[in-house]
Amino acid sequence: MHPVSGSPREVERLLRRLFSSPAPEPLVVATSGSTGRPKLVALSAEALRSSASAGLSRLGGPGRWVLALPAHYVAGVQVICRSILADTSPVVLGEHLDLAAATGALTGDRRYLAAVPTQLHRWLASHDDIAALRDYDAVLLGGAAARPALLDEARRLGVTVVTTYGMSETCGGCVYEGVALDRVAVALGPAGEIRVAGPVLFDGYVDEAEVAAAVLRDGWLHTPDLGRFDNDGRLEVVGRADEVVVTGGVNVPLPAVESRLEAMPELAHVAVTSRPDPEWGVSVVAVVVVRETRAAAAPSLGALRDFVAAEHPRSWAPREMVTVDALPMLPSGKVDRARLPALLTSGFVRPTATRKPVPRSDESEAGQGER
Repeated sequence: MHPVSGSPREVERLLRRLFSSPAPEPLVVATSGSTGRPKLVALSAEALRSSASAGLSRLGGPGRWVLALPAHYVAGVQVICRSILADTSPVVLGEHLDLAAATGALTGDRRYLAAVPTQLHRWLASHDDIAALRDYDAVLLGGAAARPALLDEARRLGVTVVTTYGMSETCGGCVYEGVALDRVAVALGPAGEIRVAGPVLFDGYVDEAEVAAAVLRDGWLHTPDLGRFDNDGRLEVVGRADEVVVTGGVNVPLPAVESRLEAMPELAHVAVTSRPDPEWGVSVVAVVVVRETRAAAAPSLGALRDFVAAEHPRSWAPREMVTVDALPMLPSGKVDRARLPALLTSGFVRPTATRKPVPRSDESEAGQGER
């Protein structure tokens, strides 16, 4: 079994055959591989249909879609699935000059768009794209955590953003704005691990039955993500279980540090990673892109540490900072985290990147653990 591939129109024809077949074979999609080796995920026609139908119901009904994501990833597949169920065909962004032109090609009463945060960030820099975004009944935003500042800016400008949570194994987004879609259940494990159940779950991994059995148990998908429910019962994703590192005896959740630094005005983009350190065992490293308009005021390592420490324990703050021109990205729009460690010693790092030792007096709380 091979993963879906081809142009958007080729994938659309494939999905139409899938939905019309009396006994369709599973569709195979590859995960983005943002944290390691991609897996091949088998999705049944029933699961794809259930996900698409539940999504359209939550959004307010069928409509026309602009396909702005790669058609071979699950988010792009779902845009096509929703279009087919609505008896329409998606408008492919790549077939038009820009987002405004693609939006102008839409017909019908309801308009939808699915995107990743990087795309939204770029569109908000264009007056024409902002005007186009306002025309959509919903702009689904998923694939990666969106900075609160980005969401606030988009909504302030009149864009109806709907954040989503999901993965290839759940046929894409299965939680909208923190609320599970109809017939989908979400629960948390003892340590906050997110679990998902419902008709949207995948059949398994191609040629990796043992791996699938380890995550599909008792009707639940046990994800590597960590979450919590807020006071309104909405799911908040706080990171991944495999993105907690131990530095100086302290557990540091890298996504929480990254989320904090994304709110720093001087930074356009940030990714937080780690590397071995002879003194601390592991050193937390911030890989940052400075805003062009603030290039003369690039933050110091001390400023980064102070900014993190204003909200989290100071022991969580990065001990190193690397400034780059751009973060490595996957075609899906996610940061290619598997490439981050290599950046720390490659020529991609600017000569201005420095390793600044932190005196032990600055780490008096080391060994106290999380708090």
